[in-house]
Amino acid sequence: MIHVFIVDDHKMVIDGMQLLLKNETDITVVGTALNGEESIAKIPMQKVDVVLLDINMPGINGIDTCKQLLKDNPCLKIVAVSMHKESSLIKLMLNSGAKGYVLKNAGQDEVIDAIKTVYKNKMYLDDTVNEIVLNSVLKNGNEKITSPFPTLSRREKDVLRLIMDECTTQEIADKLFISFGTVETHRRNMLIKTGVRNTAGLVRTAIEYDLTKL
Repeated sequence: MIHVFIVDDHKMVIDGMQLLLKNETDITVVGTALNGEESIAKIPMQKVDVVLLDINMPGINGIDTCKQLLKDNPCLKIVAVSMHKESSLIKLMLNSGAKGYVLKNAGQDEVIDAIKTVYKNKMYLDDTVNEIVLNSVLKNGNEKITSPFPTLSRREKDVLRLIMDECTTQEIADKLFISFGTVETHRRNMLIKTGVRNTAGLVRTAIEYDLTKL
């Protein structure tokens, strides 16, 4: 029996995954968590073989959660389940120790195949992710890599410039005519894309890799 733990900040996604795996005779869901902190606290308390882990979560993101879970239990097998398709983010997650990467629009068979494959200590990438990574490898073989991170959107760059100018979240919202929550969402997405832990790390990385250039 493969013991699976699901981590996602959307309960609807968790419910969907549980329903998807409900009739599998050799897979059982032993627990769930709505964020990284909760998963780090819960998983050591029970037998878990495979973790299905979202990347874009409030608080500790999926990349740092992955690192901490594997630090606490190196035998865990982690499959990233995300809507993000950027090759750099996929590689960052795999370099953090994940054994698999599946997009959230993947079918039932792909998710089950991912769980069973990583349980055997093998790598699993769904067809779309595998193609993205392969194309990235081929492309980078002919082009100089200027940044290891996914390209920031125009609005993310706008927010980042104002962060670097030491503007508060409310000041950024007022200057860009967007909501406070939208600013925080852009900030969180940039933390995920760059793999840093906080705003100070984001500013340092932005300067090092010139992330705000047009």
